[in-house]
Amino acid sequence: MTGKDSRLAPTWRYLIVMLSPVVSLTSLDLKVPKGSSVTFLSDVHLGYGDRVADREREDRLLSVLRMAMQTSSHVVVVGDLFDYWFDYGTVVPSRFVRTLAALHELKDAGVEVLYLMGNHDFGHYRYFEQELKIPVILGDVSATIGSKRFYIAHGDGKAHNDTGYLVLRSVLRNRFAQWLYRKIHPDLGISLASRTSHGSRDFTGTREYGPRDGLREFAEARIAEGYDIVVMGHRHVAEVTPIGNGLYVNLGHWLGGQAPCGVYSEERGFEVDY
Repeated sequence: MTGKDSRLAPTWRYLIVMLSPVVSLTSLDLKVPKGSSVTFLSDVHLGYGDRVADREREDRLLSVLRMAMQTSSHVVVVGDLFDYWFDYGTVVPSRFVRTLAALHELKDAGVEVLYLMGNHDFGHYRYFEQELKIPVILGDVSATIGSKRFYIAHGDGKAHNDTGYLVLRSVLRNRFAQWLYRKIHPDLGISLASRTSHGSRDFTGTREYGPRDGLREFAEARIAEGYDIVVMGHRHVAEVTPIGNGLYVNLGHWLGGQAPCGVYSEERGFEVDY
């Protein structure tokens, strides 16, 4: 008897999803009033390093958010706002209280906040959506903003030679694995998450991905599909590159004393301030 065993189909489908660079794609239409803008930021990594440097980084973030409250209708966090994040049923990391309050103030002021999950801040449970009313998006976003089509993604899993990370991502984001982790006391669990995050950064910061930039090639493919602007982070290498009729933007990171953010408006187009 020949033929494929249909019982293997669910396994193959799971493997395809697990190893895909795109977890899911959410479609959005952002309504931006005339004269307003959309602010993009990524890879702030609050919680990384010593407390003095971390508070300085948070001060820069709060300044950007205060400015966005005056100028933007939307703020899009393109992943890794925190160097680690894990909220339990009744506990969130206490180190980030000023940022959480600022995000709450943005929402109260009528600014919509979108939060794309990164590879460091994957431990969201209910807090952001229930208490702050900020949706946490697990995958990528296809957004219409004015006359432009945006593809927005953190960028993790899109580099070449990243199969190991894709497998790890499927484990870390597994609901059962996170349920088990929440059984650990929060002080121990958050401390472990912080140390693991630092170790991950030390590894990826020195890793050689080869001569090809997988994120840029991913952006090229999206622009070829008809997207006007592709915005990503993750790689910690800032870049604004015209590709064909489109634009690829990598927002870089906040770990070197800078506060990079992108601002898009119909009147001025996409601008990046480092």
